[in-house]
Amino acid sequence: QVQLVESGGGSVQTGGSLRLSCAASGRTFSSLFMGWFRQAPGNEREFVAAIGWSGSILYYADSVKGRFTISRDNAKNTVYLQMNSLKPEDTAVYYCAADPLVKNSDYARVRGYDYWGQGTQVTVSS
Repeated sequence: QVQLVESGGGSVQTGGSLRLSCAASGRTFSSLFMGWFRQAPGNEREFVAAIGWSGSILYYADSVKGRFTISRDNAKNTVYLQMNSLKPEDTAVYYCAADPLVKNSDYARVRGYDYWGQGTQVTVSS
């Protein structure tokens, strides 16, 4: 069983930055494909970014491309999401997700991941 714990959420003004972290345990971290999703009130959970096992494969939602950067440190069992130029529409609960095997067609889908963190709130005010 994989446990994921997110941290780093908070409240910022438009244009500000935050860095989210997700610490994983319960399985060799380098064997996990990692993703970040977010969910705003009344909306479905949506894909934000994903990173492959070694960090060489990166995917981003169009809405965050150029502003957010996903990275991982396999020695620290942690995946990060650096969020710059934040906008009010980025306000949501951000979830870390993991799975040892994510199909190429499923990296942006909730169903592609078996393990989820509890979420961390990000609020961007105008």
